[in-house]
Amino acid sequence: MHAAVSLLTAATVLTGCSSTLEDVKITMATGPQGGVYYSLGNGLADAWNGRLGIARPQVVVTNGSKDNVLRLVNNQAQVGFSQADAIEGVPGGTKLRALARMHDDYLQVIVRADLPVATFADLAGLRVSIGARESGVEIIANSLLKATNVKPRQQLNLGLDASADAMREGRLDAFFWSGGLPTGSITRLTRDLQVRMLDLKDVLLTIREQFPTYGSATLPASIYNLPSGPVITLVVRNFLLVTESMPDDVAEALVRQLFEAQPDLVKAHSAARTIEQRSAIETSPVQLHPGAVRYYRDFKV
Repeated sequence: MHAAVSLLTAATVLTGCSSTLEDVKITMATGPQGGVYYSLGNGLADAWNGRLGIARPQVVVTNGSKDNVLRLVNNQAQVGFSQADAIEGVPGGTKLRALARMHDDYLQVIVRADLPVATFADLAGLRVSIGARESGVEIIANSLLKATNVKPRQQLNLGLDASADAMREGRLDAFFWSGGLPTGSITRLTRDLQVRMLDLKDVLLTIREQFPTYGSATLPASIYNLPSGPVITLVVRNFLLVTESMPDDVAEALVRQLFEAQPDLVKAHSAARTIEQRSAIETSPVQLHPGAVRYYRDFKV
């Protein structure tokens, strides 16, 4: 599914020391339709097109974080979203640079409400989707299953919409999703089927000891109006990434309009409310792009 549209043009425009913004062509790697990356990617594409006068970036549907990182390092995209845990160990990953820390992703383990599943250990013996291959969901799901030694009866690699459809059709008992809140595909699933979100409080300490990249948070029941009440889950940071070859003036312009267009991004997805300049510089282990640094210094971060 790797897209190569306008790659020669984009590679020519987005290298060197300076550029003319109206000539910039961008392919943006996002995620599955119905996910937050895809919604924010389209919001950014509209903002950059309308405010900078560049051609509207081509927003590409992908499997998610790992897929996006691979596209960036292989020059198949110029901008992409990724979770922090998807970057480590990627060949060519040293070329990556961050424009900003974006929203945080929340792990959402969705189970059928008619199953006797109360703890993470109860996933053993069930039919579970761990997300699409090369997605951030797959990374965090495998991290949890490894840390807890939980072994599902059947482990499937299904994307978000495919997981929701399989659960509707009775072919799946549980699935992992990592994304902003709320996620549209899960909201729609709750209207069609009684589901619950699994509380991870019983495995939180074990997981964070082995994978300190992850934080924790409480998800209120009001997010999806679920009867199970608030749940404790894992949180992972999201970055907006480019590569070191992007000219400084292009990177600075993209970051500037990211923040100036924030009200429009909130309309695309409410997760954009949490994007702000002071936390945007927190992109370890990825270096900020020099053009992004220039913007944040001007903003006096």
